[in-house]
Amino acid sequence: MIVEVHGEAPILFDLGTGLRLLGETLPISPFSASALVTHIHWDHVQGLPFFPQIHVPGNKLDIYGPAQADGTLADVFGGLMKPPYFPIHFSQLQGDVRFIDVMSDEMAIGNAKVLVRPVPHVGPTVGYRLDWDGRSVAYISDHQAPCTAGDNPQPTTQIDEGVLELCDGVDLMIHDAQYTPTEFAQKSYWGHCTIDYALSIAKRAGVKTFAMFHHDPGHSDAQMDQLVEDAKCKGRAIGIPEVIGTYEGLVVDL
Repeated sequence: MIVEVHGEAPILFDLGTGLRLLGETLPISPFSASALVTHIHWDHVQGLPFFPQIHVPGNKLDIYGPAQADGTLADVFGGLMKPPYFPIHFSQLQGDVRFIDVMSDEMAIGNAKVLVRPVPHVGPTVGYRLDWDGRSVAYISDHQAPCTAGDNPQPTTQIDEGVLELCDGVDLMIHDAQYTPTEFAQKSYWGHCTIDYALSIAKRAGVKTFAMFHHDPGHSDAQMDQLVEDAKCKGRAIGIPEVIGTYEGLVVDL
């Protein structure tokens, strides 16, 4: 996922497998960008070695993300990208790749103001808010909803204060919306939330557009279409101006 403002270096959200195809749409050189990584699970980082731009001398990529119990962000990536798991170590990349640890921070990347806050998930995880060129985007890819006890656990109404801070009044909230209530009851400890819980965050935070993200891989296209339509109806009923379902190749103009 990429955020672009004309005339400025792009900012990437996470480094999943879509990074390879994204790289084919971007200039190969010269290239300079920043990447905001939420956490180090495979589905968020395994595209990095296949990003064409980092194999070109002189290109630059700054990667921000949470330090882990096993060490810094650079240490952890060094453990992921090395033999025997991968033919080369990330230190052998031709481009200049830097790692910056973040957790609860406020910083500037170019002209973008970036807010970072911890987000409940499985392992160290953060979410991001960008305020850039008069527009705002919140990105919370994986979010463990607090839940009730018992045989049929469901999300409570409690919302993490850091999450609300990230989402407060944003033009676009990209948020985990993986489960139906039935699915959540079976996987309540897997680190995600229901679509209804994400809608409640959008409502409480005064979000203008809620983009449903981190779809369950077991859902068919037909199921996703229905879930998105249902979420749009629920969103309208509680006063959320717009609800959309994300998909590969989607472009949102703010």
